[in-house]
Amino acid sequence: MSDVDLNAVEAAKVVDARGSACPGPLLEAKKGIGAIKVGEVLEIWSGDPRTKEDIPRWSQKVGHDYLGHLEAEGYDRLFIKRSK
Repeated sequence: MSDVDLNAVEAAKVVDARGSACPGPLLEAKKGIGAIKVGEVLEIWSGDPRTKEDIPRWSQKVGHDYLGHLEAEGYDRLFIKRSK
């Protein structure tokens, strides 16, 4: 995880997966990452606590940078930087 100020991150795209349970947010992230350019950031909103484990694991597996997450009101905001 990097020491990026997540509050200052400008996401190129936001995926709202708050209404979906695992593996929904991960599937939405996979779709979303394809819609942004290398070097841009994808923000995923999820209410499923498992997403905080799934997204970093998937990011590492496929070679993107997981920047971290912020807790919002009733959901998490996760940030991935597209690396390839």
